[in-house]
Amino acid sequence: MFLNSLSGRFLMLTIAFVMLAEILIFVPSVARFREDFLLSRLERAQIASLALLATDEMISEDLEAELLANAGVFNVVLRRNQARELVLSSPIPEPIHDSFDLRDAGPLQLIPDALRRLVDPAPRIIRVIGQPVRDAGLLIEVTMDTGPLRAAMIEYGLRILLLSAVISVLTALLLFLAVQRLLVLPIKRVVRAMQVYAEAPEDNRRIIAPTARVRELREAENTLQSLQTELTAALRQKDRLAQLGSAVAKISHDLRNILTTAQLLADRMEASEDPGVKRAAPKIVGAISRAVNLCETTLTFGRAQEPPPRLDRVALAGIVNEVVDAERLAVGDQDISFAEDVPAGLILRADAEQLYRVLSNLVRNARQAIAATGQPGEIGIRADEDDNAWTIEVTDTGPGLPPKAREHLFQPFQGGTRKGGTGLGLAISVELVRGHGGRLELVRTGPGGTIFSIRLPKGATLQEPAPEIV
Repeated sequence: MFLNSLSGRFLMLTIAFVMLAEILIFVPSVARFREDFLLSRLERAQIASLALLATDEMISEDLEAELLANAGVFNVVLRRNQARELVLSSPIPEPIHDSFDLRDAGPLQLIPDALRRLVDPAPRIIRVIGQPVRDAGLLIEVTMDTGPLRAAMIEYGLRILLLSAVISVLTALLLFLAVQRLLVLPIKRVVRAMQVYAEAPEDNRRIIAPTARVRELREAENTLQSLQTELTAALRQKDRLAQLGSAVAKISHDLRNILTTAQLLADRMEASEDPGVKRAAPKIVGAISRAVNLCETTLTFGRAQEPPPRLDRVALAGIVNEVVDAERLAVGDQDISFAEDVPAGLILRADAEQLYRVLSNLVRNARQAIAATGQPGEIGIRADEDDNAWTIEVTDTGPGLPPKAREHLFQPFQGGTRKGGTGLGLAISVELVRGHGGRLELVRTGPGGTIFSIRLPKGATLQEPAPEIV
C-alpha cells in the first residue's frame, strides 16, 4: 500500500506537521482578529460620537439609532476633560456579562478571551474600553453584542483552516516530489543493484558503481560496493577451492594406487638381510602408510573438513622422534640441529596420526624458515603437563613470521609463511588440534625466532572440526 511506503508516510507526516504548525499559528491569529474587530467597533463608535458632537448634540432619535446600528454598539461613552459623557445610547437587552480593557491587553489576556468567545455559543452583552483614535479624548467605552463578533471569528477561522489545508497539501506535494527525486529513487536504485547482484554474485559487472550525490547515500553505496567486491572475490576463491578439491581427489586416487604398489615393495624390503635396509625399511613403510592413509582421507574430503580424531593413549616421545628423523633427512648439508625435551614416559590421549601431522607441519615450517636465511639454526620440541592439559612447544631460531603472514596465519591459502607456500599446513594443524578440544597458538615471533604452543586438555569433550578449512 502507498501509506506503507517511505514516500507515503513522508507525505502524511508532512501534512500533519504543517497542519500542526498552522494550528499553532491559528490561535494567536484568531486572538488578533478579535482584537481588531473590537478596535474597529470602538473606532466606528468614536466617529458616530463625533458626528453627534458636530451638531451640538441635537439629533433625532432615529438618527441616533442609525449611528449606533452602523457602529454595531448599544451606547458610547467618552471621557473628555476628566468627565465621562454618555454620547450615544439605546436600550440594552440584558445586563452586561463582562468587560474588556484593550488599552494594555497582552497576548496572555487576548488569547484566552478569544478562545472563551469561540467555545461560548450564547450571545453576550459586553463592555469594551479603549483609547480614542488620534487622542480624541481620554477614553472611549462601548457596549455591544458578541453574536456578530463570534460569527466573524468563526468565518475567519474557517478561512484560515482552509488556507492551511491548501498550504499543507501543496507543501507536502512539493516535498514528496523532492524526496522522490533525492532519496527514494536513489534508495530504489541501491535496492535494485542488490537484487541484480544477488542473481549472480560471481559476476563483477553486477557490482554497484556509486553515483549518489547525497553524502549518506554515497557512503551506503561505497559500503555496498566494498561488500560486494569482497563477497565476489570470496565466492571466486571458494569456486577455485572446490575445483582444486576435485582435482586433488582425482590425483589422490591415482597416487593411492601408486603408493599401494610402493607399499608392497617396501614390505619386501623388510625381508632383506642388509643392515642398512633393515634400519630404513620401517621408516619407509611408515611414511608410505601415512601417504596412503592421507590419500584415502582426501578421497572422503567432500565435507571440506578433517575426520574426527580416533583417540588413544600414545607416547609423545615416539611421535616426536619420528618427526625429527624425517626432517633430518630433509636437512641435507644445511647446519640445522634439533633438540628434543620430551619426557620418555609422557603419555597423551590423542590421535597419533593427526598429532604427527600437526608436529610435522610445525617442524617443517621452522626448518624451511631457517633454511631460507642460509644461517645455522636450531629447532626444539618441548613438552610437559599439568593437572588440566598437556602442552607441546615447537621453537626455532629463524627470522620470525612476516607481518602479512601473521594477519592471516591460520587461514588456508592466505597464511603462507614463505614464497610459494599455500598456508594449508597451519590451517590444517589448527583444525586438527581444535578437533582434539585443544588450541594451537602463536606464542611469540620475531628476529629471535618463533614459538608455537599446542595445548591438549585432559578428559575434554571433543570439538567438531571447523567446517571451512580446506
